[in-house]
Amino acid sequence: MHQIFHLYRNAFSKLHKNAWILSITMFINRSGSMVLLFTSLYLTKQLNYKIEQAGIIMSFYGMGSILGSYTGGYLTDRKNFFDVMFFSLISCGLILLLMLTTTKMYFIAAIIFFYAFSSDMFRPANSTAIVIYSTPDNRTRSVSLVRLAVNLGFSVGPAVGGFVALYLGYKWLFVIDACTSFAAAAILYIYLPRHVQQKDKHLHPVLMDKTTSAYRDYRYLFFILLVAFFGICFFQLFASIPQYFSKICKYNEDTIGLLLALNGILVVLIEMPLITKLEKNKKIFPFIISGTLCIPVALCILMFSKGWMPGAIFYTFIITLSEIFAMPFMMNFALSRPLKERQGQYSALYSIAFGIANIAAPVLGLGIASRFGFDNMFLFFAGLAVLTAIGFIMLNRKIKIHPDKMNLVDGS
Repeated sequence: MHQIFHLYRNAFSKLHKNAWILSITMFINRSGSMVLLFTSLYLTKQLNYKIEQAGIIMSFYGMGSILGSYTGGYLTDRKNFFDVMFFSLISCGLILLLMLTTTKMYFIAAIIFFYAFSSDMFRPANSTAIVIYSTPDNRTRSVSLVRLAVNLGFSVGPAVGGFVALYLGYKWLFVIDACTSFAAAAILYIYLPRHVQQKDKHLHPVLMDKTTSAYRDYRYLFFILLVAFFGICFFQLFASIPQYFSKICKYNEDTIGLLLALNGILVVLIEMPLITKLEKNKKIFPFIISGTLCIPVALCILMFSKGWMPGAIFYTFIITLSEIFAMPFMMNFALSRPLKERQGQYSALYSIAFGIANIAAPVLGLGIASRFGFDNMFLFFAGLAVLTAIGFIMLNRKIKIHPDKMNLVDGS
């Protein structure tokens, strides 16, 4: 017991206080983020849209995410990251309230697009803040602390959201999420000091030198492609698996919410102490590869369990391991590779990868499930995950990591 306590204490020690403020802000914001998890059910069960229509509508989230990430990265490299984060949170809350005013397909798609645009402006700015408030030695733990806050929020959000949807109605989800966005903005404004940025930041020579651009870093672009493939497979947890639980397993909303909350709870309990151990290894890609290979294992478990609740729980455990192993080290790679003046651009591309995944995940997942059945959908994404793992293995052979600073350079 003493060793476990010591492990947890080490996991949370020597982190910048502003990293904690960022994490608290993320927890409050993500506690209300049950909207994305239940919107597809809202569209099909309350508004009576077909499953294919729901998939198309949800794909607008990914489109907005891509443009929002690009815009957020551009602004972060040229403006104060604090202003970008604050604007993102306020606008998210205002846009979500518009969901109370319409049931039209195209209006809902537009609202989801602009919500994602505003929401994902936050990501590059937040990533830059993490770099500023961390050191190379504790960067992965700082990433994991923010992820812990996100997942703790996701643990609260789906569990509460399932009951809210079932007993109060889906529209209350949008009200609650808007309120948490406003609350997160208030915490950020009151407690996070506004970072003093370099004068004429937008005229820095690095920004004028096109050879430093992320778009000239071809190995990083290949990494971004692989991250997008990983995201497409992993995001089935939110895109198609709730529909599988509802239509095939016959689980109701509160049960689905609790299963999704279990994912967040496991991340909260496991990730920080595990990352503290793994971070000492100074290796990135073996963990990313292991996390990617957890996806086909998890999908096969779900496919063969046929609605058996222990199978659904075991699936959630394995898919959570995928997230824990892969995502903190993916983000560390994205944060550690660029010059600091290009931090926003590199972080934006990383966010764009997940935006692409958010477009493709519901369209592919729900489209394949609708036409060929959920079992064939599971097999498709299991195969894609294996190919993605092979891609990471190839990339690992081309990139080496400095043993002291976790900086990444091209290998020969």
